[in-house]
Amino acid sequence: MKKFWLATKDAFETFLHVPGTVSLKGSHVRDSVDLKRIMIIAVIAVGPAALFGMWNVGYQHSLAMGNEALNILGNWWYGFLKVLPLYIVAYVVGLFIEFFSSGLRGEEVNEGYLMSGMLIPLIVPVTVPLWMLALAVAFAVIFGKEVFGGTGMNIWNPALLTRAFLFFSYPSQMSGSECWIAGQGKDAFVDGFTGATPLALDPGATAQYSTSVWSEFVGTIPGSVGETSVIAILLGAIILLWTGVASWKIMLSSVLGALFVGFIGDLAGVSSVPCWEQLILGGFAFGTVFMATDPVTSAQTECGKWIYGFLIGALCITVRLFNPGYAEGMMLAILLGNTFAPLIDYCVTSRHISKKAKKLKVA
Repeated sequence: MKKFWLATKDAFETFLHVPGTVSLKGSHVRDSVDLKRIMIIAVIAVGPAALFGMWNVGYQHSLAMGNEALNILGNWWYGFLKVLPLYIVAYVVGLFIEFFSSGLRGEEVNEGYLMSGMLIPLIVPVTVPLWMLALAVAFAVIFGKEVFGGTGMNIWNPALLTRAFLFFSYPSQMSGSECWIAGQGKDAFVDGFTGATPLALDPGATAQYSTSVWSEFVGTIPGSVGETSVIAILLGAIILLWTGVASWKIMLSSVLGALFVGFIGDLAGVSSVPCWEQLILGGFAFGTVFMATDPVTSAQTECGKWIYGFLIGALCITVRLFNPGYAEGMMLAILLGNTFAPLIDYCVTSRHISKKAKKLKVA
C-alpha cells in the first residue's frame, strides 16, 4: 500500500522543485528542461487566451442582458466564477485517475495532464453540466490515455477526446453551430441560451454582437471560452515558438492547408466567408497553436510535420464547407490527424530508408 501512494507523494514533492537525484558530474549534456517544465511553459502560453476568454464570457452575458457597458473587471469576475468550476472538475477527476493509474503501475506521476486540464475548460460550453464534464474527462483519460500506457503513449489528444465524447454523447448540449452564453438572476436565463456563432450565421443575418473582422480578431464574439481571441492565441504561439516547445512547421502547414481548401471553396462559390477569414473564426487558431502541435500525438518526422499540419488545415475547412450540420471542423480534423500521424511518419521514414538503400546500391 505504501508503494501504491509513493507516486502521488513524489508528484506533489517535485511539483515546484527539482529532486536531488540529478547528475552532478560526468554527464556530457546537461539541460534543466524536462517534461514538467515543458508543461508549465505550455500552461503559461495558454494563459492569455484563458484570461481573455473569462472576460468574454462576462461580456457576452452583459450584451445578452442588454448592457453594453465595458465593465472589464466585472465581466472578467463573472466569467471567472463560471469557468472556475470547470477547471476544478477537470483537474480533480483527471489528476485522480492519473495518480491512481500511476500507483497501479508503480510508476512516477507524469505531468502531461497539466496541459490537458488547462485546455479542457477552454474548449467546452461554459454551461456544460459538471457531471457531464466529469464523465467526459474520465473517459478521455482512461480510454484515451491510460489504457495506452499513460503520458507519451496516447494516440489522441485527451482534451479533444473530452470534447468529442461530449459532442457525440450529448449533442443537445454540444452543437457545432451554436455558442453558449451564461445567464444569471431571476429575470435572466435558467442556465444560458444558444445562438448562432459567426460560422453558422446565414448571409445577411444579424446578431447581438459585432461580426466585423476586427471583432473576430480581438475575440469579442461568442464561442468556446479560449477560442475567440486570435490576439491572445498569437501571444501563446510566440511563447511556444520562442521556447521551442511547439513546431512552427505544423502551425504554418496547417494555415497553408486551410488557405488552399478555402481558396478552392471561394473559387467554386461554396462559401460566403473568404479563405483568410476562416483562419480567425471558430477554433482554428486555438487548435492549430495548442492542440495540433501536441508533441505526443503529432507527427515526429520533419517532413511528416508538414504533411500532418497541411492535412489538419485542409480537413478543417473541408468539414466547414461541405458539412452543413457541423459549422466547425477543427476538433474532427485534429483527431483524424492524430490517427494518421503514425502512418505519416512510417511512410516518410520508409521512403527515406528506401532512398538511402538505392544510393548504397548505386555506390
